[in-house]
Order: sequence, then structure tokens, then C-alpha cells
Amino acid sequence: MLQAENVLFTITMLLYFAAMILYFLFVVSKKDKLAAVASLVQAVGLVLHTGALICRGIGAGRLPLTNYYEFATGFAWGLSLVSLVFIRKYRFPMLGVFAAPLIFLIIGYAAMQNREVKDLMPALRSNWLGFHVSTVIVAYGSFGVSFVLGAVFLLRERMKDGSFWDKHIPSREKLDLLAYRSVSLGLLFLSFTIITGAIWAERAWGSYWSWDPKETWSLITWITYTMYLHFRVTRGWHGKQAAVFAVVGFICVMFTYIGVNTLLPGLHSYA
Repeated sequence: MLQAENVLFTITMLLYFAAMILYFLFVVSKKDKLAAVASLVQAVGLVLHTGALICRGIGAGRLPLTNYYEFATGFAWGLSLVSLVFIRKYRFPMLGVFAAPLIFLIIGYAAMQNREVKDLMPALRSNWLGFHVSTVIVAYGSFGVSFVLGAVFLLRERMKDGSFWDKHIPSREKLDLLAYRSVSLGLLFLSFTIITGAIWAERAWGSYWSWDPKETWSLITWITYTMYLHFRVTRGWHGKQAAVFAVVGFICVMFTYIGVNTLLPGLHSYA
């Protein structure tokens, strides 16, 4: 099964790369059919990506969500899933132009990690593992989409009326609304992540909260996005201010994920 996972993972990377190139060609050639093909290629990649994760789980005899490689490929899977949902639901193929490179970068990062299957440490042998890590994957995927939407919003102001970009990118009002929905989804799942993590920590280490660097930065990320929603509701922060918050929030996400692991090792150093 692990050999099958390696094959599926490699094909998935190639498909995500192909989708990224097709989205680029869509912009260069201005042919809408290429965007549809790119979206289809990404969807096929997502299906094979799912198969790779399933094979990994069967081959390892556990959920494939416990080390740097597994979480990185899960992160890419979550971002691919959420971006496809937004592309299809809101008929926004241009989102893929910006999301596809991010997906490829994250799965490329996964490919550089150690893929060896090791026995779980005692703290990870818990049914809470699936709840905790699966929710953070959806949260990070949603925040990745909100980051892309925020960045597109900031670039939207520089696009000329009637241009190709203007025709294929929604109005600033719709971009703002989509980013809000993406942040709301991400914050909901990040809240589940923190709650399940606290319960799991109490059972594994005897304490709900230990101010581990990963816990601390997860809380900082949660507060950042909570402020986004708070200011939006109470002070009417929309548009550029909200877009900047969405971008800053994802910077916190990436530091929580990569920066903490690299610079601030702690109880979560395994992932």
C-alpha cells in the first residue's frame, strides 16, 4: 500500500502542476475552456490525492496525519478541496489561478519531508487524533483560500474596467463576502481544533493547556481571525481593511505551521 501511495502522490503532484500551468495558459490565451480543463485536472488530482492518503493510512495502520510529511500533504489536500468548492460553487475559475501555485508549493514542501512510516509515540495513540488534525486541515485550507481572496481583492483595485481580469474576477463586494465566508469556515474548524486539542492534551499530559509554542501560536491565529470577524460586525470593517486582515491571518497560520516547528520546538515537534 505504501508503494501505491508513492505512485499516487507523484501523479497527484504532476496533476497539480499541470493544473497550475493550465490556469496560467488560461490567463495568457484568454480561453475560458482552459480554465474548465484546469479545474477538472485539479479535481482529478484531488481524487488521487485522497487515494494516496487512504493508501498511506492502510499501509501505516493508522491515520496518516502524524508527522511533517503527512500533515503537509493533508494541508495541500484541504486547500485543494476548499478552493475547488469555491471555484465550482461561485463560478470563479480565476481563483484557481492564484490557489494552484500555493497548493503546488505546499505539496512540494511535503515531498521534501521524510516519508518514512514510524510507530506512534504514546501521546499520539488516541482517538482524538483524527478529530484534532482533520479539523485543522480544513481550517488551514479555508484560511489559505481567504488569503488568496484577500490578495486578489487588494490587486482588484489596480485592474482596468473592461479588461480580461476585470471580467473574470468578481466585484470587490463579492470578493469581500467570499473571504468572509472562508474565514468564518476556517475559524469554526480552528475552534474545533483547539477544543479537541485541549481535551486530548488533558488525557495525554494531564493539562488542558501548557502554553506550548504551537498552542500559543494557534491561539494567536484564532485571536487574529476572531478580531477580523469582530471588527467586521462591530465596526463595519469591509473591503481593504478586511483583506489585509485575511492576509495577515494566513501569515500567522504559516508561522504556526512552519515557523514554530523550525524555531520554537515543543510538545508538538512531531508535526
